[in-house]
Order: sequence, then structure tokens, then C-alpha cells
Amino acid sequence: MSIENAKWYVLHTYSGYESMVKDNLSMVFKKNNMEDRLYEITIPLEDVVEEKNGKRKIVQRKKFPCYVIVKMEYNNSMWHMVTNTRGVTGFVGPQGRPMPLTEDEIKRMHLEKVVVESNLIVGRQVKIITGPLEGFIGTVDSVDAVNQKCKVIVSMFGRDTPVDLEMYQVEKVD
Repeated sequence: MSIENAKWYVLHTYSGYESMVKDNLSMVFKKNNMEDRLYEITIPLEDVVEEKNGKRKIVQRKKFPCYVIVKMEYNNSMWHMVTNTRGVTGFVGPQGRPMPLTEDEIKRMHLEKVVVESNLIVGRQVKIITGPLEGFIGTVDSVDAVNQKCKVIVSMFGRDTPVDLEMYQVEKVD
């Protein structure tokens, strides 16, 4: 079995059970000696600006509450193993049968790491092109080409705020 045969599937869970399902799935696959068929379990998160007591801060929230996304090699015996995992209500697809995500859906959800050629320079200005700070202009503070991340200083609410971003979220300002 190889990662080329693996596809992304969406699982529906009980509300608030996403993290427990992630842990339980790992345990179930390990217990059945099938961890080589489960490549990734993801609970997509997004940064949201939240205001509380007059102060604003960035918090992480689940993008899709009640859903867990898995990359795995699927067969019928796995359907029983996954759907009988505590907290899972079923696969997303027709009649509860798994339907793999399309390439377009995978790209839009940023499930696969996109390698971006890093031509960011510390001290240069960039524009944030996606996420809760979309449209903000900031200054590159640091670049981590290996992990495809960068730290950008953005002027927010009257003060400079460091923000950790993925490289695909920014573009150079000429």
C-alpha cells in the first residue's frame, strides 16, 4: 500500500467530539495494525479576531464543526472500522458511503501542503491575501522556508502585532 492510493474523506462526528474522534481513530487503526493505511487526520482550524471586554485577540476556531477529514486508503473493512469508532456518525457521501474529496476541494481547504517558492525578504512589505486578516499590509519579520511559514508585523488596533502565517497567505507588495 502507498500514499498514492490514499484519498481524502470527510467524517461526520457528534458536536464537540472532533478531537476525541481524531485520537480514537489513531488508536483503532493502530490496534488493528493498519496505521500504514491512515496517513493524516485533520480538524481544519481558522484564526478569527474575537473581541472580549473591549480587547481584541486572534483565536482558533473549527472551520467545519462536527467534521473530521482523513487521508486514508479505503476498503470495505475500513468502513466498518471507521464508522464503529466512538464519536463518528458516518462518512460524508451518498447513503453514508465515502466519497473522496476532489482535487479542487483539497486545494480550497488547504489540506495538502503547497510548496511556495520563497522570495520573501525580511523587512519588505507583503499583503495578506487570505484568512481573517485578508487585505492587511505588513512587514516580513522572519521567514521559515522549510516549514513554509513567515512572521509578519501588522499594524492592528493602533499597535504592531506579530502574526504567524503560511507562505501561501501572503504576496509581495511592489
